[in-house]
Amino acid sequence: MKFTVLGGTGLIGSQAVELLTAAGHEVVPASLSTGVDVVSGKGLDEALAGADVVVNLTNSPTFDASSVDFFETSMAAVGAAADAAGVGHHVILSIVGVDQVPQLDYYRAKAAQENALANGPIAFSIVRATQFYEFVETIMSWTSDGDIVRLPPTPVQPMASADVAAAVVGTASGSPLRGTRNTGGPEVFPLSELGRITLGARPDGRRVVTDDQAGMFAVVPGDVLTAPEGADLGPTYYRDWLEGGRK
Repeated sequence: MKFTVLGGTGLIGSQAVELLTAAGHEVVPASLSTGVDVVSGKGLDEALAGADVVVNLTNSPTFDASSVDFFETSMAAVGAAADAAGVGHHVILSIVGVDQVPQLDYYRAKAAQENALANGPIAFSIVRATQFYEFVETIMSWTSDGDIVRLPPTPVQPMASADVAAAVVGTASGSPLRGTRNTGGPEVFPLSELGRITLGARPDGRRVVTDDQAGMFAVVPGDVLTAPEGADLGPTYYRDWLEGGRK
């Protein structure tokens, strides 16, 4: 099969390209760096020529309200080009609980992307994943002040990016779901405890203080960020990843 991976040089995209290539597929990695712009449509026709499947892993350059425009515009361009090229399966990567947090601009944008895909011309699959292990330290940096990191006790179920890539590739290699596959990590943590585990493994002088109002995830209700019942769980545990299993 021939796959075009949009966003094929990013964290998930580069790993998806490796997995698909190792499985013997023909793979075209496409991104701004290869001359493909999913907003303007530049290079899309060439990148999608002859593709059986397009795996769309592109991401908005911002996380504010403008991200809605990015996803709506890019999905229109990709959908039209893929339809013209005769692509039979369009796969995107989204977020677990994305439709339950409308107060977050980026989540609204990803929900709009899902809607555009479901209402588009091509058979589709949506892979919803939880937060990535690779982003835990970034999340901590948002609410760090000197030697204090303030984090809410919001339940999270993060997973390794390698496991996300494997879920995307597994879905893309099968028949279109015409629906959603959820995936997450093997453990649930309060976000504040996840921060303490991280600093315990990589001490840098900071300490975590639990703060119900700290950061963007403080507004997330209940267990929205954890994988729902029936989700596929990745095999990589966070402490093992910290100790040396990082990609």
